[in-house]
Amino acid sequence: MVVRATSRQGAIRDPALFPIADRVAAGERLSTADAVTLFNSADLLGVGALADAVNRARHGDVVTFAANQHINPTNVCILRKTCVFCGYARLPKEEGAYRYSLEQVLAEAESARDGLTREFHIVGGLDMQAGLDYYTQMFRALKREFPQVHIKALTAVEIAHLARIEKMSWEDVLVALREAGLDTMPGGGAETFSLAVREQIADRKLGGADYIGVHRAAHALGIRTNCTMLYGHVETMEDRAAHLSMLRDLQDETGGFLAYIPLAYHPDDNELGRRLGIQGRATTGYDDLRNLAVARLFLDNIAHIKTHWIMVSPFLSQTALHFGVNDMEGTVVREKIYHAVGATTPQAMTLDDILKLIREAGKVPAERDSFYRILRTFEDAASPISNLPSPT
Repeated sequence: MVVRATSRQGAIRDPALFPIADRVAAGERLSTADAVTLFNSADLLGVGALADAVNRARHGDVVTFAANQHINPTNVCILRKTCVFCGYARLPKEEGAYRYSLEQVLAEAESARDGLTREFHIVGGLDMQAGLDYYTQMFRALKREFPQVHIKALTAVEIAHLARIEKMSWEDVLVALREAGLDTMPGGGAETFSLAVREQIADRKLGGADYIGVHRAAHALGIRTNCTMLYGHVETMEDRAAHLSMLRDLQDETGGFLAYIPLAYHPDDNELGRRLGIQGRATTGYDDLRNLAVARLFLDNIAHIKTHWIMVSPFLSQTALHFGVNDMEGTVVREKIYHAVGATTPQAMTLDDILKLIREAGKVPAERDSFYRILRTFEDAASPISNLPSPT
């Protein structure tokens, strides 16, 4: 992979990136100082060129996606007043509060009956009335009714909440959930690990060290997870770099992360956006692309970088496929959390739409399972979904 040669041809214009390009070309690990330089550089195309070269060397032109369905079983949350970036949560008696019954969860999952959905993505609020039994019964019922569907469920914050209200260890909660059908965990709830940042945006939420601790416990039990960072609020570039460094360190230790997904902060319909006076002003495409590219370059031990089209738009996610990204959020069904804070993207995307986005970016779409094993590559525009093999 010749990256520095590209810079001499004009793709990299910021001289501060030249030594980083040399280290990337040599296969050397970048430092947190390098990450700060990448985040601060105005040379977006230069940073993107580096990330694209690394991604192509690792994944070629293949872009994966999953046929998944989001289920948000409760929006009742004890942190309603303190997570000021959230517009989804409600107090138990507040207007709009809900908690699904088991029958409602199964009704929402019913669209998976067609055999196309391969993953349930289940996250919600920290609901005092939704304890361990609530989720173990839910997972068992989903596995009984939809045995072919993988369950990716509950953030580290939700796991710690269950442990606290049940007076159990993180490990014991995870074991009980795994026995009920939990397969993997999503990466939400990380926000930004900096203590100073968390004091401003989520001062009672699970801290960064404990987020890492829950994921470490999951990895020790063989439960693979994703990881995230919320960006575009009050954090500094140094905060971003330190956050990524903590994720990379845990991956060095456990190898348990499947993918990293940077999450763009949406300022509408939440207290933080009102405080900052930025309602109606979401993150810029410039910063969205830069976060993805820096992640590809810095997180050298996490194979997959995902763009979340729900948060940043399908069109920007398409562009991101040339900025170090090899995976797109999948088909989804009725996503609620990000739409509660101003996301104007669709709540679902058809298979045809995803294939079109990926193909028109000059990439080869491939459906994957939840462990990033490719099930089928769609090289032929007429490839029928019905011929997909069953997940193993």
